[in-house]
Amino acid sequence: MYGWSALIIILCGTLWSLWVRADRFRHSAEQTDTKASPFSIALQELVATAGGVYLSFIMLVAFLKLEIPDKILLFQVAFDPLALTALGIAIIQPLFIKFIDKK
Repeated sequence: MYGWSALIIILCGTLWSLWVRADRFRHSAEQTDTKASPFSIALQELVATAGGVYLSFIMLVAFLKLEIPDKILLFQVAFDPLALTALGIAIIQPLFIKFIDKK
């Protein structure tokens, strides 16, 4: 019984927090004119590229029924190998584009 009430309180708190944040963003967006910085655009592009590569890896692993470890340890920190590989590819992707555009 206490588990359900705690879950309901957490859910209500989360919904209230989202409502307050959305209301704050709504009022701040009306008062200021925002402009995306080059850093925020680059970060958005990096996350989008890494996410696309990650989803492609997941579909490829599922289609080929490959056995990969759930987690790998790197400097005493556990990582998802597919996510780490996708992030690495997304990080080095601009270097390949820069190399190809020079020719």
